[in-house]
This record gives sequence, C-alpha cells and structure tokens, in this order.
Amino acid sequence: MADLQQYIFFDFEMLCSNRGMKFEEMEAIRLGAVKYDLQTQKISYFDRFIRPQNQKKLTPFCTELTGITDDDLNNAQDFKEVFAEFLYWVGGVKRSQFFSWSKSDLARLKIDAARNELPSRTIQKIEKRYVDFQAIFSKRVTKAHFSVQNALELYGKEFIGDKHNPMWDAYNTLQIYLCFLNERLNSDLIMLKQYILNEVPDEIEKINASVSKAIKDDILFLYREGRDVIKMSDAYKFLKKAKRLAEKYENIVINRSGIFSKKNIEDARSIGRFYEDLRVTYDIHKAYSSKIMILDEHSVRPLQHQAAFGG
Repeated sequence: MADLQQYIFFDFEMLCSNRGMKFEEMEAIRLGAVKYDLQTQKISYFDRFIRPQNQKKLTPFCTELTGITDDDLNNAQDFKEVFAEFLYWVGGVKRSQFFSWSKSDLARLKIDAARNELPSRTIQKIEKRYVDFQAIFSKRVTKAHFSVQNALELYGKEFIGDKHNPMWDAYNTLQIYLCFLNERLNSDLIMLKQYILNEVPDEIEKINASVSKAIKDDILFLYREGRDVIKMSDAYKFLKKAKRLAEKYENIVINRSGIFSKKNIEDARSIGRFYEDLRVTYDIHKAYSSKIMILDEHSVRPLQHQAAFGG
C-alpha cells in the first residue's frame, strides 16, 4: 500500500430488538464514516440513513437505542444507493485503509452487499485493506475488549458527539487510533497496567525492575509446573499456560515506546521461543499418541536459567 493517502473509519447501526435477532437479519440502517487525510490531517465526514429491505416498523427498543425513527428510514435511500455515495465520498479505495471498532462492521458490509447484489470485487478490495482496530488495540494495549468510550478514557479523553451515531463512533475510533499511533509511551504504560503490573512506577528504571521481577516470577511458576517431563493428559493445559505467558509479554518484545531494557526484551523473547518450541513438541508427541511429553534441553534451558535467578 505504497500509495496510501487516507484512513477511512466506518461504523454501522443495524436493525435490533430486545428479543434478539440473527446477525444476518440485522440489516444496516445507518452508515457513518470519517476520512483522515494523511498529508493535511483534514477530517471529512459521511452520515447516511439506509432504508432496509425489511419494511417492518422499528422496535421501540431499536429506536430508543439508536435514535433512528421509521421516518428516517422511509425517506432514506437503499443500501445500494448509499454505498455508491460512500464510494464516491471515499474517492479511491486503492489509496485508502479502512478501519472499524470490531470486525462485525466488515461482516455487516459483506452480508448487506451480497443481499443487495453488489459486485463482490469492490467489497474484496475493501476487505484487503481492512483493519479490525479493536483487535489490534486489545492485543497491544488493553488485553480485554474495551468500548470506544472506555478506550478514550484511558487516554484522558471524552467521547465527542452523539452515542450510537455511527459517524461519531467512527470519529472517536479515529481519535483512539491517533493516540495509539502518536502516544507510544502512554500506550505502553497503559499496556503495563492492563497486562503485567498492578502499579506502574514513574521512573523507567523502576518500571524495568518491576517488569524483570514479573517475568522471573511467571517463568519460575511455569517451570515448577512443567519441568522436563509432562503427562500428555496435562500437556495441553501446560501449552495453553505457556501461550498466555508469551502473549502477556509480547508487547515487551515489540517495545513500541522504546522504554524496555534489552534484558527484559530478551527474557520476554525467550518466553515466546519456549512456547513455539513447546507447541511443536506437543504436536509431535500427540501425533505419535505418546503418554508423556519430554521437553528437550534446548527448549527448557531458558526456563531453567530464569528459574535459577528467580528462585
């Protein structure tokens, strides 16, 4: 995507009911988006109601939740017309990257495009350039899935605009993305609080000391459970624990802010290597219906080293 010129953040409001609806039946009834020009940093806005194929009146629950009325939809264009306007507003799919807060928006786009017999080629181009930013943010900052409002609060910001208005949801998602992109130190400090430390010290040296202790404690706990030989009946649980530990410290290896020491990065990286070796070992033993899983010396050595210093 060398010709990338703009970000498109988009969001749908859908048919809904307090009695529940299948996702396939929850047609889009409003599309909101913002366009962020990478060169000028100018933000443009898009907001359209969509007349669904389902002509039943909106449930009181849906109207109250979304603020959308039957009159809004009766006077609206259908999905095909709104999507054509959206593409014209985007101005060039190939020079855009598309984001939303949850992949459900992409799923909604694909289902409603098929329902309205839109060319799949255009949708595939968008999908190729799509990012589920909530998933990225959860992996790199929060661990758990946060709402847009709660994610903003992590950076000391408030939600701007009307809630359940997809244009404002898209705008606020853009604000989170810009914080994530530009406030790397702040993002890593939030990550430490969410993933690793109960309390994050103010000084970088103390942060690294706390991270080092946390790594050693976790490795020592894992080593005491694993040792060199594990019953296959316990091996999968041990593998899952090793995976969680590798994911816990993955952001230390990535070191987006540059604050983590080389020692902590290498120790965190050794956990990831141990998990990958363990996964391969597990698959081999499982394929041969082994009763026990034997860890080779190469795989266990990082744990042994850390456990010795951690004990």
